[in-house]
Amino acid sequence: MISLCGDPDQARRWCERFGRDWRESQILLLLAGTDTAAVPGISAAGATPEVRLATAAADAELLLLGPSVRRPHALPPLPAGVSPALISHVVCQGLALVPLVADLGCAVAPAVPHLRLGGTPARCLSTGAAMPRQRVQRLLRLGQRWGARWAAARHTTPSGEPAPVVIAECVPGGTSTAQAVLTGLGVEAGGLVSGSLRQPAHALKGELTARGLAAAALEPLGPGPGAAAALDLDPLAVLAAVGDPMQALAAGILLGAAGRRVPVLLAGGSQMAAVLALALALAPAHQRPALAAYGALGTTAWVAQEPGSDLSLLLQRVGERWGVSPMAFASSLRFAHCRSAALRDYERGYVKEGVGAGGLALLWELSGRSPAALASACDQAMERLMESS
Repeated sequence: MISLCGDPDQARRWCERFGRDWRESQILLLLAGTDTAAVPGISAAGATPEVRLATAAADAELLLLGPSVRRPHALPPLPAGVSPALISHVVCQGLALVPLVADLGCAVAPAVPHLRLGGTPARCLSTGAAMPRQRVQRLLRLGQRWGARWAAARHTTPSGEPAPVVIAECVPGGTSTAQAVLTGLGVEAGGLVSGSLRQPAHALKGELTARGLAAAALEPLGPGPGAAAALDLDPLAVLAAVGDPMQALAAGILLGAAGRRVPVLLAGGSQMAAVLALALALAPAHQRPALAAYGALGTTAWVAQEPGSDLSLLLQRVGERWGVSPMAFASSLRFAHCRSAALRDYERGYVKEGVGAGGLALLWELSGRSPAALASACDQAMERLMESS
């Protein structure tokens, strides 16, 4: 496990709590869509915009059903690598954890048990009108209720405390909406945000972000004398203009749970940095330290050490904006010695993260298991996936 940023004492306490109560963790996978994923050159979560429509459904089915059976929706072809849902499935199977899947409005619904929350994919962020404000408010309130309910569920762990929460996501095009939301909230995110492409599409993301914020009349404020004014921007207006549904629900859960001192693992990279920024922007100033103390990002080493992005610096800027010290960790999982070429593609810069892979691999380590054992189990799962295909 690699510590990327955060107060060392808070990080130690957070790891101790998750390491003690991981068996009772509530795992939540949020599926959502955005028409941003159809922009040519923006995403590798499926080789074409058409197949990306079913990416979230296929990933949820692989997570719950595993690699050994034929699933209703085939995994979309990728330029290289394999879906990170394979990693997440291996962790959940090995730790006997059952994820709860919620569909916030995907083009294709998963054919496995899940919560259907209604809605449609968000419009492309470049329109500056991604979602109606009412939808954003509804999802945020729902997330807050879920988080508060889990916080109130005492005696769910041997220590008599509420169970930790793990939030994962699958949103093709979601790193672009993440950059747009971060920029709209006054965080300099250009050139720092990762993505599914081997080389992040920084210029294209920046162009879409500028167009979307301009269309919504939300001019980002950079560092300088006027930067503090960014704290007074309406976060819901930014989210409705250029965000996606996952961000609204996840930020609400973080506010409802971590705000009540329940440990929350935001399983992901840049997209979860945007979720954290939203929660900090929405929270009263006196609640922000609790969000930073009880909420942490968990990602993969491939994102943390990617030369084309910088998650640590991105989180540092988020922390500076709202006066906190965000926590983030990276799993030590590596695939350099795997037999599967698709897994070794992760070491070449492909795929990198998604479906909570980094955070769940981190949970595997906090449970006392070795990253090498997880890599070996993923190798075996990849063999079964190839056989079933």
